[in-house]
Amino acid sequence: MTQWFEDDAFWSDYQTFIFQGGQLSDPVRDVDRSLRLAAPLPAGAAVLDLCCGPGRHTVELARRGYRVTGVDRTAAYLAEAERGAAAAGFAVELVREDMRTFRRPGAFDAAFNLYTSFGYFPDPADDRRVAENLFASLRFGGVLVMELMSREVLASGFRARDWSRLAGPGSPIVLEERRLSQDWAWIESDWTLLFPDGRTQTRTVSHRLYSGTELAALLRGVGFAPVTLHGGLDGRPYDHTAWRLVVVARKG
Repeated sequence: MTQWFEDDAFWSDYQTFIFQGGQLSDPVRDVDRSLRLAAPLPAGAAVLDLCCGPGRHTVELARRGYRVTGVDRTAAYLAEAERGAAAAGFAVELVREDMRTFRRPGAFDAAFNLYTSFGYFPDPADDRRVAENLFASLRFGGVLVMELMSREVLASGFRARDWSRLAGPGSPIVLEERRLSQDWAWIESDWTLLFPDGRTQTRTVSHRLYSGTELAALLRGVGFAPVTLHGGLDGRPYDHTAWRLVVVARKG
């Protein structure tokens, strides 16, 4: 059975909604903050952007002088990342591969996995496999920065239904309907596009909801230490002020 994240058409059809404007969509700011959390990194360090999408962070990391490898399974996103890097005059390596299989032992000084790009798989063993791949792919002393929506943050302001209007002429309204299951461990969301001409399109996305404690334990279990939690890429505490779960995990 094909999972929603394995359908390239989904990522193309919903790209504008996924990456629309808002507090999560500024790659320059995101990279600034991620690099501060990952410091110190040597000049020209080799970095991995896992689940790089259309290359927003990949290109920005290259702009800072790092040797960047972007990995994603969506061909159209990688093509866009390649065009963006070429237009900016930067050389980046782009790899089309599933995060469950990508592993390059000891190749990277840092790895970034941003914008809730973890926990899509129904089998938790697949998440552990991704964590093991990340640990193996880092050099001794390397650092992983992950940023995602957590169970605690979602619970603090949960809305079963919501809507938003995308910018631009002819853009659709997006309706979101969310369902929780597995004792708050899993969320399913129906995303419905309502176009001005009356057309509608609905897709369902789902992913695992980790608590901060659970994700830290998963990373420690594959060898990362120390592992620290933050409530945003700005480094705020992971407490009642948190608006995201950010994990900084080091290898050795």
